[in-house]
Amino acid sequence: MTQIFVVNSGSSSIKYQLIDVETEAVALSGLIERIGEPGSSVADHEAGIRQVLGTLGSATEIVAVGHRVVHGGSIFDRATLITGEVESQIDDLAALAPLHNPANLQGIRAAKKALPEVPHVAVFDTAFHQTLPPAAYTYAIDAELAKKHQVRRYGFHGTSHKYVSEQAALFLDRPLSELKSIVLHLGNGASVAAIDGGVSVETSMGMTPLEGLVMGTRSGDVDPAVLIHLHRQAGLDFDELDTLLNRGSGLLGLTGSGDMRDVQDAASQGDATAEAALAVYRHRVRRYIGAYIAHLGGLDALVFTAGVGENNVLLRRRTLAGLEFLGISIDHDRNELVSKKARFISPDGSPVAVLVIPTNEELEIARQVFSLVR
Repeated sequence: MTQIFVVNSGSSSIKYQLIDVETEAVALSGLIERIGEPGSSVADHEAGIRQVLGTLGSATEIVAVGHRVVHGGSIFDRATLITGEVESQIDDLAALAPLHNPANLQGIRAAKKALPEVPHVAVFDTAFHQTLPPAAYTYAIDAELAKKHQVRRYGFHGTSHKYVSEQAALFLDRPLSELKSIVLHLGNGASVAAIDGGVSVETSMGMTPLEGLVMGTRSGDVDPAVLIHLHRQAGLDFDELDTLLNRGSGLLGLTGSGDMRDVQDAASQGDATAEAALAVYRHRVRRYIGAYIAHLGGLDALVFTAGVGENNVLLRRRTLAGLEFLGISIDHDRNELVSKKARFISPDGSPVAVLVIPTNEELEIARQVFSLVR
């Protein structure tokens, strides 16, 4: 078997899959948590990688290792063979993703030490969005200051948006180059992308994964002056503001729970606070749908993906209610269907195909890695 080892390294975790690149079947998957924490049997990422590799059978033929890296800045626009220079660049970009890139780099170094004979490839969350035009990625602040400190829109979830948009074209049996699509990646983290002919032209996340939609614990769009106001009036310092927006906002800040399932359950039982939070969530999604149809100059497919997008029947229905004038509508029975497969949820003959397509970022990473190294 010819396999790609896919590694997603967090600060105290390693999520992994072993994927047969010929059949695209998952031979092994798992998650190691609490790395380096008190009482853990896994001292560091190197020990974690060794533990994973110790579970593999002798028939395993790992041809390459693919690493998810969150931030590639404006340097990386595709999957890239990891050299010493690339490691250094990933490290430098930690200033833009301090919670992610250092952890990604730990996994890279541990895996390279354990598997030194095979190529290691970085696949960047930001790479797919490097096609954004300047009008979309430029913030209207002092240009020299922005350039010096790499302040611009980068976008995230690019691996998912790329995979799902390509799967949508296959599902619809239409050339990707002709398809105008909007992908709604709705999970604990959430983002929207406008994709024209397979090319990302607009996306909701910005310099960091904080901008855009309402998320589980992240605020999404907020007037920057709110931070200045809270600093002056509430005495919050920069670290407290960072924690507030990234870990204490979104659904959690509005309701006390960052889990969409809990909020939906509370709303169904008449909780007015939960229902109001869901209205804010849906309003934000609808605003982006309208804007991105304008950017695309039309729409062929609207696609839901990720945990919330794939599974929340009521959210899909209520988010799209009243958008028939845009050619967007939902078939009730199709929307209610529970399935792990790609499917229509719009009526036959609808001007816009509304789809649910499960994402598979690990498979997309494996595909990109194999395409590079074969």
